[in-house]
Amino acid sequence: MKGTVVAVGGGGFSMSESDGSSLIDDHILDLTGTTKPRVCFVPTASGDADGYSQRFESAFAGRAETSVLSLFCHDPWGYTDPSMLLEQDVVYVGGGSTVNLLAVWRLHGLDDLLGEAAANGTVLAGISAGMNCWFDASSTDSYGPLAPLRDGLGFVTGSACPHYLGELGRREKYQRWVASGELPGGYAVDDYAAVVFRDGEVVEAISEKTEHPVYRVMRVGDDAVEEPVAVRLLASTTSSS
Repeated sequence: MKGTVVAVGGGGFSMSESDGSSLIDDHILDLTGTTKPRVCFVPTASGDADGYSQRFESAFAGRAETSVLSLFCHDPWGYTDPSMLLEQDVVYVGGGSTVNLLAVWRLHGLDDLLGEAAANGTVLAGISAGMNCWFDASSTDSYGPLAPLRDGLGFVTGSACPHYLGELGRREKYQRWVASGELPGGYAVDDYAAVVFRDGEVVEAISEKTEHPVYRVMRVGDDAVEEPVAVRLLASTTSSS
């Protein structure tokens, strides 16, 4: 796929401890090259949770032209033709259920629209389920217990595992599925970290806090092998931990 994808393992405005500020979100905006980019939040994976969308609008107020695509027709956003995604500088996908997100998106034609938007320069970004969706496959808790899912959009080759060290069992189970071939090899991204892809290739890994790694996890024989990816710590005018 042509275009830029920012796969966030965890973090961004939704995990900000105070005012919704996030160095990763700042970097996503910078990637657009515009001073006040058009940013559409897509909260499908959360069932369009109203508080989630409101938190997005608050976090991006004043520095972006915000909109929310509510496929569940929640007020005050209502239903908008999904083709509006073609007019955005950033499409930012929230967390929740990867399985539900993919099912609803396909019924509304977002799979094709997002590929077209990316090819035209729109930055595709997302956290957790919003990371998983871009890959061929992923580790998901959409069914309750963690499980492998081979049903992504395939914009990025391989599999994804968000919250790699941040949630109990993520690391062990992802490695087990890669080792057994239930999931193809891919990228494991911790909270407060992200991987930037361009035209399907890794540009860099970034983090807004120290000691939050990114790994390339590959199957070697009957084992899974972690290969650390160099992570650039994003600069801040205030100290981060």
